[in-house]
Amino acid sequence: MGHHDAVLILIAGVLLAAGIAGALLADRVRVPALLLFLALGMLAGSEAIGDINFANYDLARTLGTIALVLILFEGGLTSGWSEIRPVLGTAASLATLGTLATALLAGVAAKWIFGLTWLEGMIVGSAIAATDSAAIFAVLRNSTLEKRLARSLEGESGMNDPVALLLVIGFIEWIQQPGYGAADMVGLIALKIAVGVVIGLILGRVAVWVLDRIELPSDGIYPVATIATAALAYGISEVAHGSGLLAVYLTALALGSARIPAKRSVVSFHEGLGWVSQIGLFILLGLLVFPGDLGGIAAKGLGLSAVLIFLARPLATFAATAFSPLNVREKVMLGWAGLRGATPIWLATFPVVAGVRSGEEEFAIVFFVVVTSTLVQGASFEPLAQRLGLTTNEPALPQRLFESGRIREMGGDVVAFRLPEGAAAAGHRVRDLELPRDALVNVIVRDGHAIPPRGATELREGDELHVLVRGELRDEVEELTEHWVKGPIGKPAPPPLPRRAASQVFSVRPLRAGEDPVSPTEIDGIAVVAVLRSRRDDVGAMAAMADGRYAVTNDEVVAIGGRRALAGWCERRAELADLDPETKAWLQEVTGALIARGRRR
Repeated sequence: MGHHDAVLILIAGVLLAAGIAGALLADRVRVPALLLFLALGMLAGSEAIGDINFANYDLARTLGTIALVLILFEGGLTSGWSEIRPVLGTAASLATLGTLATALLAGVAAKWIFGLTWLEGMIVGSAIAATDSAAIFAVLRNSTLEKRLARSLEGESGMNDPVALLLVIGFIEWIQQPGYGAADMVGLIALKIAVGVVIGLILGRVAVWVLDRIELPSDGIYPVATIATAALAYGISEVAHGSGLLAVYLTALALGSARIPAKRSVVSFHEGLGWVSQIGLFILLGLLVFPGDLGGIAAKGLGLSAVLIFLARPLATFAATAFSPLNVREKVMLGWAGLRGATPIWLATFPVVAGVRSGEEEFAIVFFVVVTSTLVQGASFEPLAQRLGLTTNEPALPQRLFESGRIREMGGDVVAFRLPEGAAAAGHRVRDLELPRDALVNVIVRDGHAIPPRGATELREGDELHVLVRGELRDEVEELTEHWVKGPIGKPAPPPLPRRAASQVFSVRPLRAGEDPVSPTEIDGIAVVAVLRSRRDDVGAMAAMADGRYAVTNDEVVAIGGRRALAGWCERRAELADLDPETKAWLQEVTGALIARGRRR
């Protein structure tokens, strides 16, 4: 028995190692790795060199469900609401209306091409209507497709699996239950989607709240907690007659947007688990296919693939995005980018397990369509995007320079932004970016080299800026990036100050309630025309006033007066023995700045 167990473990290791080799090969030849994983499963089958006899569709469906839960959870976790929210309308429309339209059109074609009944054809159409998150992510990893389109495809692939699953289940019920009809299907789909959405959103909030408030004894336990969360989301939703897959994806999106403890460890763990799930699932589904069964459907299968690629998916995409802001080129790209993968093949096991008359034939049809359509669309994905002018100089999926898990745990975050060609910020200096006080450019990546920036560092087109910010300022900094592209950059130059517009009275008083010591706009009724210096390590500023005087502020006092008097006050304060070194350095900086302004005058 022990020897038998060792052989099974050895076989699993060999198959996983071969899957890794296949992924490396696929990356080099620009072919979706899933095709090589499926081919590996077929080679390991009983009709090929592996001689592994596996035909248990029921077990394959169960294992496939577990794998898809893990794959969807990883996809949502690495995206987060911040990535999906800007394209939520487009992604949701493609996942619902687009999937339904694709299923109906492909189902009609399957009925006429293969001589199936209407409902059997609709089962095939529903299965091949599902785009696959693993296939989409695999293609986007090496793509420079515009981020808006990449995010739309990500969101669609995560949300349309439940819709396709409900269609397959509904048509199977229609075949098996007398009196079951379209109204019953609509009710089933509406109920499951509604319950799945509610449970996914609620459980996502609860999971974030719990993980943020409990302190586990080791970072290694947090991935265990997130696996439990995925299992709870699927299980609770299914028991409540909702869509478990949709609940899993929405829960993962909530976790992906939150600053949960040990997040980098959690994400890395689920990325690895997602790869294991993909490789294992594709190999398992490949084992179910007997190559000899594909020969009889090859010609007709190519016809159905052609209908899916050139007719059903494009028409469904244009219908689903009719009211979106996308242009024709973008709609064409989305219509071409509906890659299939393990999900349609997994869905094709349902009619076999349910005992549908043509179940095994439908499985072979779906398998063939997935392989041929993905081969064509996957290989031409990037060239078509380039031909349509929909690529950029940035990767479609964000690639972080920093391991920001620990940074987020401590309340920080990292915003990465590449200055495109023609950016208004190019030629300006780092100090002109108008970053908030609690944000700074941590590193600039230029031509593959890291440059430690200073305030006077000049920015260039193509520079990749990595900005370290307080977590709550992330959205503000991301909004600033639009100004870096379109302008204007920097604050307008202040008007020249009069030499003696008012009496140069010097005064020092306590800071009053409601006064802003960081960015004052007026002091004692006199407008502030420019904040000339801002203290970064603490509260404080040096400002020029409209009456020709200057002011120095901190969290306790406001000093106002002429340049010389104020410089003398700062110099005397800096000599006090009880001051900390940082405050002394700040006062010395202000003193030097006031003296320098006198020389320029």
